[in-house]
Amino acid sequence: MIKQFWLNLPVANISRSKEFFTKLGFRFSTHNETPESACMLVGEKDLVVMLFSEKMFKGFTGNAVADTRQGTEALMSIDAESKEEVDELAQKVLDAGGATNHKPYEMKDWMYGCIFSDLDGHRWNILYMDMTKMGGQ
Repeated sequence: MIKQFWLNLPVANISRSKEFFTKLGFRFSTHNETPESACMLVGEKDLVVMLFSEKMFKGFTGNAVADTRQGTEALMSIDAESKEEVDELAQKVLDAGGATNHKPYEMKDWMYGCIFSDLDGHRWNILYMDMTKMGGQ
C-alpha cells in the first residue's frame, strides 16, 4: 500500500531555490536537509517537494535533467484562497526573481490563476477556484 507521495525537482542552486520559495511563503524542514538537497513543505498536509542539486538528481535518475527552456516537464498547481491571494503570490514570484508569461486572469467563470516559472524553469500554477460557480463544467 502506498503511504506517502512526494515530488523531486532538480535545481541549479539549493540555497537560491530555498531563498526563492521562502519569499513565496513556502516552509522547509531541516530534518532531511543536506548541502545537495532541501525538503520543501507544501500546503496544510505538508506535501514534500524535495529539491535536489542537478548532479544528485541525475545520479538518481540516470538521465539528463530536462531543459525547461524547451518544454514543460510538469505543471505543479497550488491553490489560493482568493483572487487577491493569486495576485499577491504572482507579484512575490516576480519580486523573488521568478517569471510569468501572463498576468493572473479569469479562466471560465469559476477559476482565476497564473502560471509562473521558478528559478530553474519549473512551471507552477497558482489557482483560485470558486466552487460555488463551478456548475456542471
